[in-house]
Amino acid sequence: MNRADLEALVSAVDEFYVRNRRLEAAQRTIKAKLAAAAGPGAPDIATYVAEVRRYFSGFEREARAHLKDVERRLAQASQLQFNLTAERGVAARRVEITQGVLSRLAEPRPQ
Repeated sequence: MNRADLEALVSAVDEFYVRNRRLEAAQRTIKAKLAAAAGPGAPDIATYVAEVRRYFSGFEREARAHLKDVERRLAQASQLQFNLTAERGVAARRVEITQGVLSRLAEPRPQ
């Protein structure tokens, strides 16, 4: 990984609110090494990348599970809306029919 790519990765990780001690420590360490004249060595970069991968792999699994749950709940809500719309149609039709019957009762009848 070249320096520009590493700096971009460090910047991308900084965009997240991370409260994982291992990743926080790795982030501080790599930033310090980037600021130093010698810069980070290959082992430093490998350690940092491994820690970022470990953290974000778990984060991605959690986010995917949450997305799956939200999609399931949306499908349930959609099905409920479909069912209620159909039920509303039946109820509205019943109202029309009963109003028709009641209006016939209100008509004057020959005797």
